[in-house]
Amino acid sequence: MSDDTGRGFPAHDANSGSTVSEAAAGGILTIDLGAIRENYRRLKARLSGARCAGVLKADGYGLGAAQVASALAKEGCDIFFVALLGEGIALRKAIGHGPDIFVLNGLPPGSEAEALAAGLCPVINSAVQLKAWRETARGAGRSLPAAIQVDSGMARLGMAPAEVETVACEAGAFDGIDIRFVMSHLARADEPQQAANEKQRLEFERLRKLLPLAPASLANSSGIFLGPEYHYDLARPGAALYGVNPTPHAPNPMLPVIRLQAKVAQTREIGAGTGIGYGHTHQADGPLRLATISLGYGDGWHRRAASAAWFEGVRLPFVGRVSMDSIILDISALPAGRLGEGDLVELIGPSQSVDDAAGHAGTIGYEVLTSLGARFHRRYIGG
Repeated sequence: MSDDTGRGFPAHDANSGSTVSEAAAGGILTIDLGAIRENYRRLKARLSGARCAGVLKADGYGLGAAQVASALAKEGCDIFFVALLGEGIALRKAIGHGPDIFVLNGLPPGSEAEALAAGLCPVINSAVQLKAWRETARGAGRSLPAAIQVDSGMARLGMAPAEVETVACEAGAFDGIDIRFVMSHLARADEPQQAANEKQRLEFERLRKLLPLAPASLANSSGIFLGPEYHYDLARPGAALYGVNPTPHAPNPMLPVIRLQAKVAQTREIGAGTGIGYGHTHQADGPLRLATISLGYGDGWHRRAASAAWFEGVRLPFVGRVSMDSIILDISALPAGRLGEGDLVELIGPSQSVDDAAGHAGTIGYEVLTSLGARFHRRYIGG
């Protein structure tokens, strides 16, 4: 991997993302940092001059916040968002000083000194948090950066409208606060025809005009595709960077980022009437050839996800229940002896996207990515 890590970040070995060796692991998770960089470029190109941050919460959606941050820095990204203070502290240690790191959930009471020491920027979601950060700035003897989040209609995080109106009338409410952004979050951006999006945008306009003048940020991944009026000064894509479709009712404009493969642990032949897996939920109606792979719900593959694996383009359906550490495949479509112990089958990749896998589980791509466990050997490419 090149020593060019951008923005003064420490170098990362492109193959160093896992403490589990390839030989010891039951599966391999390949993460294409080059695809993440290209996805960032595609998103940024739609922004008509607005800046583009990178959302790295939940350890970069489960793919490695430090590695993803280093890759995005090469594209000029110098603003990152995490969810929790602990995530921000860990990311700061990994990437060093330089880029701004914002903590979306705000700071827990009493943790302001830790955030200050790590050079983090809180996203202030309440008057209580605002007061605590103002007092921290007074104690530090200097202005401290922060973002102010308002609740424009999601009822999750941010100052409620009445709270914004109250704070806006308080003399000195923002003393010592370097407001980098006023922001909010869209609840239904992946549904472009929903009137709720425009309603939120108009409420965001109203609320931010009550606050000190500062750059504005509203668009998440899907919000970028709602059009320029949602872009403001900064967009905050997350899932789209990692290959999840930000336009679920249209073809995915993003490149796939991960490939998930599992090793075959054992193969066998069974006869008609044989019960398969826990509860014998599947009964063989004729002779079958089976393979057991070393992946299960203990690795984040949802137990309810009726799906398949692929080998050399051949679909190998699951049979029986997903177990904690294993899944049974029907490999009868392959020539006898073609698949053996130690061979790799693909669960997410060219034959099945992360959104496809999510659909089988009745969930979303975000949950699939963030559920992938620590037992895989993680291989980074394209850094």
